[in-house]
Amino acid sequence: MSGYFGIGVQGLSKPMNAGSLFRTANAFDASFVFTVGAEYRLADGQRADTSRTSRSLPHYDWAGLDDMVLPRGCPLIGVELLEGACELPRFRHPMRAAYVLGPERGNVSPDLLARCHDIIQIPTRFCVNVAIAGALVMYDRLISTARFGERSQVLGAAKSLPAHQTWRAPPERR
Repeated sequence: MSGYFGIGVQGLSKPMNAGSLFRTANAFDASFVFTVGAEYRLADGQRADTSRTSRSLPHYDWAGLDDMVLPRGCPLIGVELLEGACELPRFRHPMRAAYVLGPERGNVSPDLLARCHDIIQIPTRFCVNVAIAGALVMYDRLISTARFGERSQVLGAAKSLPAHQTWRAPPERR
């Protein structure tokens, strides 16, 4: 699967969790991160974002929905624990997508949900931390691309990775 994705949050109650979400997005090779209607101070978020995501990829800080502009052909996917939302294990990720999560102490607004092409939910009994929810969505996107081949059915008999798959070390910290 080629393409790209971005991930962000509407509103914000805990900047450290947004920083953690952005750090994880950087690790999963996101193309951009964003906030909508949030007061996110980079200095607060960087206490958790030790990868300094803002140095590696674009960070869009939209004051509200009217300011939000996604690339053409990039559907917005809401991540919210809602009745009727598609459960994450059943969701087919589009090649290009922007995922938006709600604040820790609230939900994605009805106006923003109305702009979403799809709404997905993580099948949990209750809401989880925004950084954890985002990590689960990004991990599901990664493993659903099938670039890792099928999982072994026998313990200890792992299949080799496809030829194009390479491991890379994390960047060195200074």
